[in-house]
Amino acid sequence: MNDLAPLLTPEGRALLDEVRDTDPAHELAVATRLRREHPADLVSAALGQARLRQRAVAKFGAEDARRMFFTPNGVEQSTRASVAAYRAGRFKELGVTSVADLCCGIGGDAIALARAGIRVLAVDRDPLTAAAARANAEALGLAGLIDVRQADVTEVDTAGYDAVFVDPARRGGRGRIFDPEAYSPPLSWAVEAARTASRAAALKVAPGIPHEAVPADAEAEWISDGGDVKEAVLWFGTAPAAVRATLLPGPRTLLSRRLPDPAVRPPGRYLYEPDGAVVRSHLVAEVAAELDGGLIDATIAYVTADEHRPTPYATAYELTDHLPFNVKKLKALLRERQVGTLTVKKRGSAVEPEELRRKVLPKPHGPASVTVFLTRVAGAPTMLLGHPVR
Repeated sequence: MNDLAPLLTPEGRALLDEVRDTDPAHELAVATRLRREHPADLVSAALGQARLRQRAVAKFGAEDARRMFFTPNGVEQSTRASVAAYRAGRFKELGVTSVADLCCGIGGDAIALARAGIRVLAVDRDPLTAAAARANAEALGLAGLIDVRQADVTEVDTAGYDAVFVDPARRGGRGRIFDPEAYSPPLSWAVEAARTASRAAALKVAPGIPHEAVPADAEAEWISDGGDVKEAVLWFGTAPAAVRATLLPGPRTLLSRRLPDPAVRPPGRYLYEPDGAVVRSHLVAEVAAELDGGLIDATIAYVTADEHRPTPYATAYELTDHLPFNVKKLKALLRERQVGTLTVKKRGSAVEPEELRRKVLPKPHGPASVTVFLTRVAGAPTMLLGHPVR
């Protein structure tokens, strides 16, 4: 079913409530029973929507996900609620009262903006996606603040709005699109649309965007949530050429100080693994300065120091061993220390963590736990062993 309308009827809504918590293993039996009382295509649509809502809980939380309407692409590509709320907060702090949300998808960002008290024009070219955004605004009681329009975003006049937010499609028939000019619409169009905003603008881009692709008049922000890098955002009307890494929950924000690369030094007592947003934003030097540390290798984003200093921007490990890479030696050491739980991390190594884990710890040896870092130290393949600092 490529139309949400039947699910928005009283019969459709009642059916959605009935199949809400259907276990996928029992779906066939549930479908067979319900088709005796309801049209087959409506039953299929309700069960499909129930599956999408279950998947969406991780992004939107159970309370919202159970009331919202999704498309498969909408679940996959929509902004996580925590990230959207953070961005809406930034718009609010900038004095924005209205936003043209271009390429709005199923409305994740529009919802966050409306909840921040901001009036939203939400535009998407796809009819089904726009219908989902409209249904979500109504389901969450935000229809008074969100005006959904099905249109080509390149033809929409945004002159009556304080700010513009653009979330170009970054997936195609062959998967992710890495060339910003292959986005839909292209990044160059989105940048020009942002520059016309009267107060501020934000463009959501892939976190792997090359730094050289960031316009000189834009602020670049990389955002992680719970340690996972979610996106990069180009801001206009804020701090041109600034670079920041923001970690959620928090938020905690690290700003670029344009420091030189940290010195390379031998591993000390502690190893710090910077958050992915810090690495993507090229702010490892700022973390190293905060920790009075250095790098174990000029090309590896691991910071080492002799003293432990808590920081939200990196996870600290206390090192116990520093060894040349050797599978047999690692296997013997794990057996000797009665290791039962092994965590393998890598940067700058071609070895696959799961493959190494199978070779060196085919079965647990005891209660101990160890983290091994497969990396390079001054260019040499190295194993660093340790454990997280509690």
